[in-house]
Amino acid sequence: MSTILLLLIGLSAGVLSGIFGIGGGILIVPALIYVMKMTPQQASGTSLAALLLPVGALGAWTYHKAGNLEWRPAMLVALGLFLGVAVGAYLAQHMDATSLRKLFAAFLVVVAVKMWIS
Repeated sequence: MSTILLLLIGLSAGVLSGIFGIGGGILIVPALIYVMKMTPQQASGTSLAALLLPVGALGAWTYHKAGNLEWRPAMLVALGLFLGVAVGAYLAQHMDATSLRKLFAAFLVVVAVKMWIS
């Protein structure tokens, strides 16, 4: 039963990743939309390319074929991800779980409100 549940979780995450660029959809996609003035489609495609292997490859290729992927910004975002993940991981390891959960929830609320009112 746990194998099926794990596969369903992975499938659900994969579908959401393909639709919204999740992973990057929480931060990268809104940043590309509001800061870089990309369309949501370009931002999602670019986010998938930044997170490319192995998760986003097929989704990014689909966005690329439709003309909704910006390669240069995707590579620059990927470089930032590469450098920033070590800092974020270090900080997360030095925070208690409750504070980290609440901080993440507050961040999601801010992003959701911004997306809703824009």
